[in-house]
This record gives sequence, structure tokens and C-alpha cells, in this order.
Amino acid sequence: MGRAGRRPIVGFAVKSLGKIIRTVQAFGRELSRKNAPMVSPRAPSIGIALGGGFARGIAHIGVLKVLEEEGIPVRAVTGTSVGALIGACYCSGLTLAEMEDVAHSVRFTTFARWTVSRFGFASNDRMVTFLNRILKVKTFEELRIPLGVTATDFNTGEGVVFHSGTIVDPVRASCAYPGMFLPVEIRGRYLVDGMLSHPVPTRPLREMGADRVLAVHLKGTWAKGGAPRHLFDVIGQSFAIAQDAMSSLWKEAADLVIEPDVAGFGYDDFKRADELIHVGEVAMRTALPQVRRWLEMPVEEVSAARTQSVAARPAPMPAD
Repeated sequence: MGRAGRRPIVGFAVKSLGKIIRTVQAFGRELSRKNAPMVSPRAPSIGIALGGGFARGIAHIGVLKVLEEEGIPVRAVTGTSVGALIGACYCSGLTLAEMEDVAHSVRFTTFARWTVSRFGFASNDRMVTFLNRILKVKTFEELRIPLGVTATDFNTGEGVVFHSGTIVDPVRASCAYPGMFLPVEIRGRYLVDGMLSHPVPTRPLREMGADRVLAVHLKGTWAKGGAPRHLFDVIGQSFAIAQDAMSSLWKEAADLVIEPDVAGFGYDDFKRADELIHVGEVAMRTALPQVRRWLEMPVEEVSAARTQSVAARPAPMPAD
């Protein structure tokens, strides 16, 4: 066969081969679409609100330790008083092992020094040196996890939540227990402990965008029965009573409340760090099944379930 006769055959073969290739490619694309994994809806973001309690706040480390060991991501943190201190350490990048080491080494005098003042018996200015030494970063903007720190305006009673700027002074203000510590001045406002306005800062956490809010309440009385031992027992027990009375306000914004068993610990029991971490772990492990269920529910279902829950609440009784 001559060269001219072969050309139509070759052209036909090339066209046929091209058609076969295009058909195979189309089939492959269709097969890929059918076998492609379904994109899972976004899992809800979990936030944790850490309440106050002085040395009892070391229990927060146990809670965070279990969440990390179980691979449950914490997307946002809010803290009041010692909860603000623990939250700042965690969000700045301290490992749980480093936080445990810090907990074993601190004492009341690490943060405070006794003073003579009409505004309080102690200053927490030593916290400046302490925080500057242990925090991995010094501003909210540099934190690896978003953090909200609460305090209370002494003059107005207004709750204040810090999200930006330097971390150290807001944490000091959040820990300024009235009657014990001097108020902390920030930008012309005199601020005291966040427990007065946000005993457990669930609402600020919800406002930060958390889909699920885990609240850690360090419930426990300061008095050991009978007459108070000193002024700090009087102050502490008074605030414990007020905190219980306010519980319905912050619990409404929580999806789950856990209460480590800290009743047997004193406000200055820093030397019992191992025990406090343990009670935090026990409380968190008990709550794990419910937290795991959160991760199985797409965020759309979480929002719908919460809306239904709010709608199902009875309307408040009208005032007399």
C-alpha cells in the first residue's frame, strides 16, 4: 500500500484513539466523584470557661490535661481570677508538664506581698515579675488560643473582658480579690476580681464564638464549720455565698458544668498541687462521654439544638 493510502487509516486510528482516551478520562472523573469521601460538616468549636478559687484553681490544670490527652481541641478560653492566670499560661503556649512544674513551685508569696493600705492587706504586684518570667508571649494578639480575661470595675460594678493588648495587668486585675488585694488601675479604671461580675465567664466565651461552652466551677466553701478563723474566711465565705446566688446567670450560657471536688482544700493550699490536679482530672474524665458527643454533632445541629433548648425554657414570671 502506498504512503497516500496509509494516511486515511492513520488519521482514523488517531481519531479513534483520542476518542477512547477522552472517554476513559470522563469515566475516571465520574468515578472519582462517586468515590470521593463526603466532606464532614464542621465540628463545633469547644471553649472552656475557668472559674476562680485561688490555690484551688490548680484543679484547672487537671481538666486541661485530660482534654489534651484525649485529643479534644480547645478553641477558646476565658478565665476569672486564678482561671485567668491558668488560661493565660495555657493559651500562651506552656505545656501541661510546664504548668504542673509551675504549680508545684508557687506559693501565696509568689504572687503577693503584705502591705499596709486602707484598700487591702496585700498587693499582687509580684505577679508582674512572675508572669513576665513564665508566659511564652506577653500580648493577647500573640496567644496560640484566643483568651478572654475578666475583671470588675470597682466604681460601676460593670464586668470588663480583656481581649487585646498586654496580658499581665488584666490578669492581675482579675485576681485582685477585694478586701484582700489592692485594686489594679488600668487606663484610669480601678478594677477588682472578675468573680464579682463573671464568677465563671461563660457568657464572654459564648460571645467569643464558642459553639460549645464547658464551664469549670470550683465550688466549695471557705469556712470549715463554726466560727471563721480570720478575716479572709469572712471575705471568702461571703463571696462563696454570693457566687452560688449568681450561678443561674452563668450556667444558662454553659452547655456543661463540671465541678472538681475542691471542698477540702484551703484558699492557700498550693502545697497540695498534685491532689488538686488529680481532682480536676477525675471531674473531666467523668464528663468525657458528653464532650465526645459534641464532636460527633455538626455545628449546624449544635446551633439548632441550643436554639430549641432556649426556646423551651419557661418565660420568667412578671415582677409584682
